[in-house]
Amino acid sequence: MTHIGFIGLGLMGSAMVQRLLDKGHTLTVLGNVNRTGVDAATARGANEAATARDLAEAADIVMLCMGTSDHVEARMRGEDGVIAGLSDGMVVIDFGTSLPGSTVALGKEVAAKGATMLDAPLGRTPTHGREGKLNIMGAGDEATFERVRPVLQDLGENIFHLGPLGAGHTIKLINNFYAMASVNALSEAFAACDIAGVPRESLYNVLSAGPNGSGMMDFIKAYAVDGDPTKLSFSVRNALKDVSYYDRMVSDFGRSSIMAKGAKEAIGRAVEDGHGDDLVPQMVDSYARWFG
Repeated sequence: MTHIGFIGLGLMGSAMVQRLLDKGHTLTVLGNVNRTGVDAATARGANEAATARDLAEAADIVMLCMGTSDHVEARMRGEDGVIAGLSDGMVVIDFGTSLPGSTVALGKEVAAKGATMLDAPLGRTPTHGREGKLNIMGAGDEATFERVRPVLQDLGENIFHLGPLGAGHTIKLINNFYAMASVNALSEAFAACDIAGVPRESLYNVLSAGPNGSGMMDFIKAYAVDGDPTKLSFSVRNALKDVSYYDRMVSDFGRSSIMAKGAKEAIGRAVEDGHGDDLVPQMVDSYARWFG
């Protein structure tokens, strides 16, 4: 079994920590504002670190599951950060959805301490995390990835190695951009049914019978027609972050995204309207309000 330092015990991180404890790993944890996940972990024998440096010094593998690149950088750098506590042969894994450029820069700083950084953003939900059935989009040094694969297999059902460091975060951002562009198109389509006087379910029946049918469409239909937003438990605020990161990534390549601008404008408007904590399928309501 491995000694793992885990930073970021929100809904997903807490689920992953509980799964790792199930599998017999030794855990040292570090949370932020909400202590729910930390208390649940320490109640099962995990240790709580005072700083990220202390956590790294006690671990073989450091895992981060945090909201933004800024959060990751803050925990990684500084005299009390993860990098200060690294030593030869250690591995750092960022499970969050981060900017690839930030990941590559941190990877160089990690390598200077003799350690290796991997990016491994996640697909699926905290429930899947608790059950060890996540999709893990891994990238970075392949030999290191294979060395930690047994631990990743404790967490994930579908584990991919996608290329050099940053490739996992790149593909995750493209994946989430595509998903949120689809969400906005579907949300407007269902709201357009209202102003046209046709049933939303009729549109769904036609779309689902042809090549437009998809899992994402089923998630949005579950709320637009059936009233259940929890099939896609992802907040509007987080959607804005991911689409904004995708737009910034394309800009960093010296290009300009056409499709991201519409999705970002709509999701940003929903956040400004006070609906940032809604779940993504509830974007249908925002379009219905905007249509009046």
